[in-house]
Amino acid sequence: MGEKFDFIIRTKSDLMEAVERIGFLPLFRNSISGFSVEEHVSSAAWFSEEPGVWEWKGPVIQETHCAYGKFFENKAAFISQEWFPDFANYRRDGYDFDARYDDELASYKDKRLFDLLDAHAPVLSKTLKREGDYRKGGVTGFDTSINRLQAQGYVIISNFVYLKDRFGKEYGWGVAEYSTPEKFFGESFTSTVYQREPEESRQRILEYFHTILPEIPGQALHKFLR
Repeated sequence: MGEKFDFIIRTKSDLMEAVERIGFLPLFRNSISGFSVEEHVSSAAWFSEEPGVWEWKGPVIQETHCAYGKFFENKAAFISQEWFPDFANYRRDGYDFDARYDDELASYKDKRLFDLLDAHAPVLSKTLKREGDYRKGGVTGFDTSINRLQAQGYVIISNFVYLKDRFGKEYGWGVAEYSTPEKFFGESFTSTVYQREPEESRQRILEYFHTILPEIPGQALHKFLR
């Protein structure tokens, strides 16, 4: 790997620094060896009784103001605020969601979920499912739509919220809170997301990937970004 990957994540600050310095950082192992948090984290910060990556995800998103979601190979990744406009522009192919739907490039199920999310953002996944009647015997396709909207750059995970018991103690896994990049980033995103042609954004990202992952064949990088 390139010099940017000569690190070990032991603390929340380490993770924040890695996200901001590298720009693109998948959470889990993927088709590019060494390109993930999982492969650069100490065992004590991955799965242990002490707070670690799972507890740090929400604070890292909030404090660095990065994007987080299932962006690559249907797996979660962090993308810095600097790079997300180009990523979203490329994946959206220059379309805002309404234009994509009007051109029949998005399904009604995706539009239904996007409109519901956009109207309530930031919104917990459990609230979305309740308001949209996503349940057994109700509306189907929540996971498929929410994952596709993330991959296309229209939806991000803006935080993880922990439920509390009657004593005020947090428990369980953090519940995903969804938002749109427009609402999470504001003008810094809306004023830049469509300033380039989608292909120009794609080429900028690929060139950057070649810089931080110089030993990875171009074909593999193209496939990963696709």
